[in-house]
Parts: sequence; structure tokens; C-alpha cells
Amino acid sequence: MAAAGDKSVIVRIHGRVQGVWFRAWTQENAMRRGLRGWVRNCDDGTVEALFAGPAATVDEMIQACHRGPKMARVERIDQTPAEPMDEPGFHLRPTA
Repeated sequence: MAAAGDKSVIVRIHGRVQGVWFRAWTQENAMRRGLRGWVRNCDDGTVEALFAGPAATVDEMIQACHRGPKMARVERIDQTPAEPMDEPGFHLRPTA
């Protein structure tokens, strides 16, 4: 459930981010931080994710995404505010 001080954002991660375990890495790291949301590959070669949870934790996750898994090369991350997400867990979604 969304609480005061929670933040929800959709991020689009650009660079070498597909075929390098970025989705699994994102899911693992988001779950470790207790975030809600999802992650998926996009047809344009980017990875898109929704992070929801305490604002500081969401910001920490976004910073972690700038590094990503070992084989990734992140060029930039775009972010936009999202509607609060109350669904528990962090899920892999099909390519969009």
C-alpha cells in the first residue's frame, strides 16, 4: 500500500541493457530493497521499469540502475512520475 513519502516513477534505461541480464538484476535489486513494481524489455532496445516505494529507496534504486549488472553499459535514464502502485511484489513483464 502506498504511504506518505512514497514515490512511483517509470524509468526508461538506454544503452547496452538487453541481453546482459538487466531485467533479472533489476528485479533482484528492487526486491532486496522492498520496492513494488515491474521491469520489461522494450522493442526499441531499452529497458523500462516502474519503481514504487519510499522516495529515498526509489532514488537509491535509480542510482543503482546507472551502474546496472556487470555487462551493461547505461547511457542514460529517463524518468517520469507514475500513478502510485499498491500491488505487492516486483515482477518481470513481457516485452512491450
